[in-house]
Formats: sequence, C-alpha cells, structure tokens
Amino acid sequence: MSIFNALILGIVEGITEFLPISSTAHLILTARLLYIPTSSFLKTFEIAIQLGAIAAVAILYWKTFLYRWDINKKIIAAFLPTAILGYFLYSVFKSLLEGYAVVLWALLLGGIFLILFEWKHREKESNIDEISKISFKQAILIGIFQAVSIIPGVSRAAATIIAGMFLGLKRKTAVEFSFLLALPTMVAATGYDLFKNAGEFSQDQFAVLGTGFIISAVTALLAISFLLRFVKKHDFKPFGFYRIALVVALLLLMV
Repeated sequence: MSIFNALILGIVEGITEFLPISSTAHLILTARLLYIPTSSFLKTFEIAIQLGAIAAVAILYWKTFLYRWDINKKIIAAFLPTAILGYFLYSVFKSLLEGYAVVLWALLLGGIFLILFEWKHREKESNIDEISKISFKQAILIGIFQAVSIIPGVSRAAATIIAGMFLGLKRKTAVEFSFLLALPTMVAATGYDLFKNAGEFSQDQFAVLGTGFIISAVTALLAISFLLRFVKKHDFKPFGFYRIALVVALLLLMV
C-alpha cells in the first residue's frame, strides 16, 4: 500500500467513523475502488487506522475521561458486551472483511432501518439529556447493540446512536455517548489486532499506518464538529438515503 492510498483511506476513515454510515464498509469499498490488493496488512490497516479517529475523541473529551468517573463507569459497562463478543468472534470478524456482499447488504438494510426508525421516532421532552443520567441497564443495552456492528457495514455509530434514542436518550446525548464509547471499543479492537500482527509489519508499513492515523485524526475532528451541529436541526434519514444510494451506485459500477 502506498502513502497516497493511506492518505485517501485516512480521509475516508476520519469522515465516516462517527457518522451512521459505517467506516469499515467505506474503507473496504474504497480499497476496492483503489485496486489495493487484499492482504493481512490491509485488513489490519482498516482496523488500526480507526485509532486516529479515536484520538480525536480523546482530544475533545479528555476532561470527561480524566475526571468524570460517574460517566466512565457507564462507558465501561457499555463496552463489556462488545469486548466479550469481539474476543470470541475475532477470527469471524476478520473473515467478514473479505465479504463484499456482506458489506452491501448491511449498508442497504441499515439504511432502510434508519429511515423507518426516524419515521416512527418522536423525541420527548422527558428524554435523557445528560450522559450522567444514563442508567447502567441502558448503558449495557447500548453495548449489546454495539456488538452487532462487528458485522462490516452495520456501523458502530448507527447501532449505538439508534439504541440510545430507542432507550430514551435525546439525540445529542445518544451521539455524545456513542463518541465516548468509541474510545475503549476501538482501542481494544486495534490494540488486540496490532498485538497479534505487529511482528509481521515492515518499517515502511508502519509509516503507512502512521500516515493514515494522522490524517484520520484531523478529518475526524471536523466530522465530530459537523455531526454535533447537524443533530441540533436534523434527523438521520439523510444518512439512510445515502446508504441506499451508495449501494445502488456500487451495484451499477459492478455491472
């Protein structure tokens, strides 16, 4: 993989990690469009590059992680279901990264679900408006929903945000909790993968990883800022339509 490819994938990762459109799916599809050959390094890159996006969360919410242990306990509770399932399904997850059809189906069905959910959903004044008010039961249930996003194309952001809204969180609260939950989830996933495969990488490959990391961090900061502004006035139906349109466009390109 070239530095140019790492730049493109880093931009794609940073933009899509926190939007409900699946960063993993976009990385897989972008790699195909760039004709990057499938390899063990590419699979690890598509996971490890997410650390850059997660660094953006650490930068923006460092005070919460350091001082708000009432919130951190909820984050840990939500993280545990994904950690357990991810550990036991690690090999299955890696093999799914090869499944182009799996990604397309997940994008399509996820897009339809987003539209239907938003069509029916009505936010109430009594809904939870602060992360500290989330119960441990709600946090764990959000974590269980997040575990579904182990399937490429589902979107971790979509799963956690929709779960939060379904469980009574206001839209902005659900989005911010999704941001915070991303940090332990992706650090664990990336760290585990790098631990298993780091010995196989050359110095040049680490340079490629570093490039992707920096670019994804910068673009993720912009994406987070955009999403926080977006949810103040809009719902997620546009992202649902985008997912469906993306699948249609890709299918047409394959014809």
